[in-house]
Amino acid sequence: MPPTSHRAPTGVLPLAEWYRRNARDLPWRRLEFHNDFGAWGTLVSEFMLQQTPVARVIPHLDAWLTRWPTPRAMSAATPAEVVQQWANLGYPRRALWLHGAAIEITERHDGVVPRDVDALLALSGIGDYTARAVAVFAYGDRHPVVDTNTRRVLARAIEGKRQPSAASRRDLALMESLLPAAAAESAVFNAAAMELGATVCTARAPKCDRCPLIADCAWVAAGRPDTPDSRRRQAAYEGSDRQARGAVLRMLRDAAPAAVPLPSVVPDWPNPRQRDRAIDSLIADGLAEASELLLSLPR
Repeated sequence: MPPTSHRAPTGVLPLAEWYRRNARDLPWRRLEFHNDFGAWGTLVSEFMLQQTPVARVIPHLDAWLTRWPTPRAMSAATPAEVVQQWANLGYPRRALWLHGAAIEITERHDGVVPRDVDALLALSGIGDYTARAVAVFAYGDRHPVVDTNTRRVLARAIEGKRQPSAASRRDLALMESLLPAAAAESAVFNAAAMELGATVCTARAPKCDRCPLIADCAWVAAGRPDTPDSRRRQAAYEGSDRQARGAVLRMLRDAAPAAVPLPSVVPDWPNPRQRDRAIDSLIADGLAEASELLLSLPR
């Protein structure tokens, strides 16, 4: 059945009411946060929240926005400062992409985060989710916002599957078909679906007895079948190239602004070839810079 044929379940109203009663008190949901940082605060928080738990993001977000409260302020920073401030949030290319977006916002949009989804998509490091999240949660526009948690709620409540399939454009079409017509209510529905997936309709141990959609959930109605998870699994972190990259980058951050002699970069790493591969990949990604047998954060 095509996504456009889906009807919003009768639990849409209970979901909104559930969200207003149960939503976590997170910085980016507070009025004062939006008053202080506007769409820039939303954009930074969405960059940080990609593949990173909320509890780790909150202190980094506060420090980041204290240092760079506007895109214009961040655009004046160096790549080294940005990578160092990113600290241990993981996937550090996000820091460079955010820096690039800040420069583009400053130069193309006079320092104001654009509202238009296509203009947001044209910025560095911004994809379908982030562009629509900014348009919806910062500006109040009506768009489908679909993250991993939302996709899991849709898979269970609408499609009767335990886990969602691989992400696709179809997810946006399905969410669009379920959104309330009013922009304000659609924003609440977007946020509520994400919150439900994060706190109740969780991947491993869903709390169905606490779910406001249980009466309409196709997965529950089907007897909670253990449908196969077809998504690609991420390799374990321990012993991976990602771990080696993190170790190298951590040493460079600790040494900054000084450079580290290449032979002294994590010299006790158990796999020298993996360490060298990590160094090469960091240089290729613009996260490190080599010069005269020295390695440093990008200058």
